[in-house]
Formats: sequence, C-alpha cells, structure tokens
Amino acid sequence: MHYAPSFSPNHNHRIKPIFPQIPSNKSLFTMNSITLSTTLFLVITAINATTFSTDISALKSIKSGINPTTIPPYSCLASWNFTSDPCSNPHFTHFLCGLSCSNNRVTQLTFDRAGYSGTLSPLVSQLTQLITIDLSDNKLSGPIPISLFSLPNLRTLNLRSNSFSGTIPPALSGLKTIETLDISHNLLTGALPDSLSQLGLTRLDLSFNKIKGPIPKLPRNLIELALRSNLLSGYLQSASFTELTQLEVVELGDNSLTGTIPGWFFLLPSLQQVNLANNKFTGMEILKPANSNLIAMDAGYNKIKGYLSANLSNYPMLSSLTLRYNKLHGPIPTEYSTLKRLFLEGNYLNGMPPKEFFTGKSSVSGSLGDNCLKSCPVSSELCLKSQKSLAICQQAYGGKVKQKS
Repeated sequence: MHYAPSFSPNHNHRIKPIFPQIPSNKSLFTMNSITLSTTLFLVITAINATTFSTDISALKSIKSGINPTTIPPYSCLASWNFTSDPCSNPHFTHFLCGLSCSNNRVTQLTFDRAGYSGTLSPLVSQLTQLITIDLSDNKLSGPIPISLFSLPNLRTLNLRSNSFSGTIPPALSGLKTIETLDISHNLLTGALPDSLSQLGLTRLDLSFNKIKGPIPKLPRNLIELALRSNLLSGYLQSASFTELTQLEVVELGDNSLTGTIPGWFFLLPSLQQVNLANNKFTGMEILKPANSNLIAMDAGYNKIKGYLSANLSNYPMLSSLTLRYNKLHGPIPTEYSTLKRLFLEGNYLNGMPPKEFFTGKSSVSGSLGDNCLKSCPVSSELCLKSQKSLAICQQAYGGKVKQKS
C-alpha cells in the first residue's frame, strides 16, 4: 500500500507574487492563484520524487532474496519493477503495494500473504526510516538478520507464521522504539535474552516456537504477553513481572513451567486474562485482593493439588474459572456460584455441589463431571459427565470418601 507523501513548502521555494502591490479587490484572485501554483509545484515534486539510493538497493536485495517461483503475477512483489522509482507517485503499473513511503524514504515494508519463500536480506537495515515491517503469513526461512535489530525508528515488527529459525539474539535491544513484536508460529530456539527487559514493548508474541528456559525480566510497558506453546521451564519469578503494572493479558499455556502459581501473580494491578493451562504447576496460591480487574483464569491440565480457595470470590470481575484435570480435593465453595463459567471436571472434588448451581440462583455454565461429588443431578448440564468410580475416589482419599455434610 502506498500513502500519499506529505509535504511542507520549503521556504527556499516559496512562490512570490509577480506584482508586489495588489489592489484589494484582486487579493482573493491572487491568493487562489498562489494556492494553485503551490499545489502544482508540490504535485510535480511528488511525481518526480527520487527514492534514496540506499533504500532502492535494499529493496532490490529484499526482492532478490525471495524465490522467484513463489512470486505470483498478481502479488505485490511482482509489481516491484525498478525501471520506475519506488516512492514516486502516482503508481499505475509498478510498486502497487508492499511498501509505503514518506517523501523519498521507505517507511513501511508490508508483504501480502502470497506464500513467498526465501530469506530476508540483511540489507533491510538500510531502510533506516522504517516504522513497520509486516511479512506475516508467508514461508520465509533462515535466521532473522541481526542487522534488522539496528533499525532506529521501527515500532512494529511482525514476522508471524513463517519458518524463521535460530535464536533471538541480545542485539534485539537495539530496537529502541519497538512497541509491537510478533514472531509467533516460527521455528525459533534457544532462550529468551535478558536484553528483552530493555525494550519499550507493549505487545510481545513469541508463541508456537521452541523457546526454552526460564522467563527473564520482562519489558515494564507490556500490556499483552504471549509465550504459549514453547518449551519454557522453571518457576514464575516475581523479578520477571514485578514492574508490569500495565499487563492485561498473559498467555503462558502449553509449556513446562512448574512449582506453585504464586499469589502475587494474580494481584498484578491491570491483569484481566490469564492462561497457564497445560504446564506442570503443582500448587496455586490465591490471596485476597485490595482491588482486581481479573476476568478469566485458566490453569487447567496441570498437577495442582490442594483445595479450592474461597478467596476467589473476592475478585469482583472474575467470571470464568478453569481448573479442569488437576488433582484438587475437597468441596466446591458456595462462593463459586457467582461465576458465569466454571470448569472443574477431572479432579477429585467431593461432597455435595453447592445447591445454588441448580436452583436458578446461579447462571453458571461449565462442567463438574469426573470428580467424586455426591448427588450431582444428571438433569443439569454441569453434571453430564459421570463421576469417578467409588474405588478411585476411595483410593484418592486414603480408603474413605469424605462427603460434605
């Protein structure tokens, strides 16, 4: 896509009237003439704009890095014909899309989703006025050029859904102005660099890669954090999250994180949605909040032991809770009847489920099946999945199934 370049008249080219003294009844005509002349001057300048030579050489190198057999004739890259100037306007046949300019500098590199394969040229670093790079949903491979991380004005880097490989280098900290970084659905390996904390990121998505190791200290301006489906391990450390006062969304599901989910984690002041499912957590601490924006929490498919905490009722915005397929014991607190969605199946919960679930006093939906509950009415959708056998429940409770009185 091309954006019309914006121009401010240069003082050295300011159009001067031919006649220095103009009668008052002619002033409007003269002003219109000057405006028309200035407009024509700017249009001619725009048409004849010459792209910086280093930008042109970078664009040529970027296109040459793409396998030509994967450039469809209808695609943006097919229109990149360097017999014309990339940043000049108007464009009728060449450079129809794939880049945007401001004056004679390339500011956006935005590939269409045409299935391009190949590598990203290191000369991308010559496009020093780039604000946005979006090469998502293609088939680009190889390492991400380290030179890319020196771009001084880059705010958005989106390489989502390609086949980029290699590690994330410490040089990532060179992106001083970066706000959004999405390299999800690639083949990245290695650990997250400590230099990550030096970035001004508000959105980070590295999901669906093969990144391993612990979570380092994170950028303090983060609003959205997505590291789902990697090989992350270790504990949730307060040093990694302590300064994240704006964090709203956390996606850490499908990793190998372990230990107890600490109580301070749910007290992060802006936290709204949390996904910790499919890890190896063995415990979960729930503290009473002074105030909380937490709306939804999913910690299903872990190894969490212990009892359900009634403190969750003190989270005023909480409406969805998923703790399915853990190793939880004991009764379901009556306070859970205020939730809208509740998934507790696949645990060892016992006793009578709160009667509020079935008397119309609660609008909760979800599942309580595959537990050790007594008298969970089969007429309720909450109880459609049958409970565990008596033998399994007795074994879980040391030979005796405890019931809620």
